[in-house]
Amino acid sequence: MANHLDLEEQEQLDSIKHFWKQYGNLITWALIAVLGAFASWNFYQYWQRTQAAQASAMYDEVERMTLEGDLSKVERAFADMRDKFPGTAYAQQAGLLVAKVNYEAGKIDEAKSALTWVAEKAADEGYQSIARLRLAGILVDSKAYDEALKLLSGNYPGHFQALAADRRGDILSLQGKAAEAKVAYEIAYKGLDDRTEYRRLIEVKLNALGVDPQPVETGSKK
Repeated sequence: MANHLDLEEQEQLDSIKHFWKQYGNLITWALIAVLGAFASWNFYQYWQRTQAAQASAMYDEVERMTLEGDLSKVERAFADMRDKFPGTAYAQQAGLLVAKVNYEAGKIDEAKSALTWVAEKAADEGYQSIARLRLAGILVDSKAYDEALKLLSGNYPGHFQALAADRRGDILSLQGKAAEAKVAYEIAYKGLDDRTEYRRLIEVKLNALGVDPQPVETGSKK
């Protein structure tokens, strides 16, 4: 009986050896790949958290410097953020903040540079849209109307479409293109919720051009 069991165990052992000889390397490499992927994912998560924490600290530093009014230090800190943490939301927020303080200080080129970076490099469409709208406003101030219209003609997500259309309407009005301005304002008006306060401002602009959007909406509902 003992010999019979020994033979069975030996056969099982031989089968295992044969199986491992044939597939052992494949199984080993598969395990390495799985464990490597798991380790990479954990490292990536750790790296993301570390990046966010460091970027947050640098944003606080940029914000502190803007309050102190030292724009040369603000520019250096922002340049450092762009180099080290360009893909973080903190870098994009810093770009908008730097543009604001530079614009208020009359440093228009620096403001445009910061907004252009956010508009082109931000991973978030919302930050991109805000930067493009603000940059268009600066271009309008310098009467670069065609350049501003080109910037506003691209795709915008969600309610930013209405805000871009409203700004296009402003530019077209300044250019004396009343008919085109009406179209842009109507797009903006229809793109905003009727409970939005800003929608009333667009209605005023339409009224100034001889358009009353309310009767049109009432008719469409019927």
